[in-house]
Amino acid sequence: MNVAHPLRGIIPTLDAPVIEALAATTKPLTGREVNRLAGVGSPRGVQLVLRRLVAQGLVLTEGRDNAGYYLANREHLAWRALESLARLRLALRDRLSEEIAAWALQPLHASMFGSAARGDGDSASDIDLLLIRPDAIEPIERWDQQLDRLREDVPKWTGNHCQAFDIGLARLAEHVAAHDPLLDAWLADGLHLSGSGLRDLIASLPRDAQPR
Repeated sequence: MNVAHPLRGIIPTLDAPVIEALAATTKPLTGREVNRLAGVGSPRGVQLVLRRLVAQGLVLTEGRDNAGYYLANREHLAWRALESLARLRLALRDRLSEEIAAWALQPLHASMFGSAARGDGDSASDIDLLLIRPDAIEPIERWDQQLDRLREDVPKWTGNHCQAFDIGLARLAEHVAAHDPLLDAWLADGLHLSGSGLRDLIASLPRDAQPR
């Protein structure tokens, strides 16, 4: 899955970024505005795509102020499917949250970080997960089974490799005390999935483990 632009991995033409641009707003846009939001293609190329989408009924158009304005036709039978494809990154977040919520042994914290969380990766990007567990968790084999199953499921859902960072609370304290740059990435990028927020968990650590 193209984690930044899922629709572009399925529709490898200029149509995908044009649809993404229209899906992101309910405001009528000129062709030039669609081109700017799409971030790719020439004004003429975007105009040709818009005309084709209008002909298919997926886009509505009206002329005013000597310019053509375009708006997604959200009542079209196909629009819901296209919009769902454009929002697959958020669907992945929801699927991960649901899966972890069903675990018999719950993490103290779970989040997605990195390019998948930021939305700036591609089809070669890993799905990076952070899972923090209690230091004493029994049975540990059950925890490992849960995590292994998640590592196997994510590539089935997305086509992307799953990189899961599985650490205990003591190990988190070590990252904090060492001012590990990886901790900054977890805090900056993280999309919360389950458990306490990462900042709240850090604040609950013993005082000598608190960042200075």
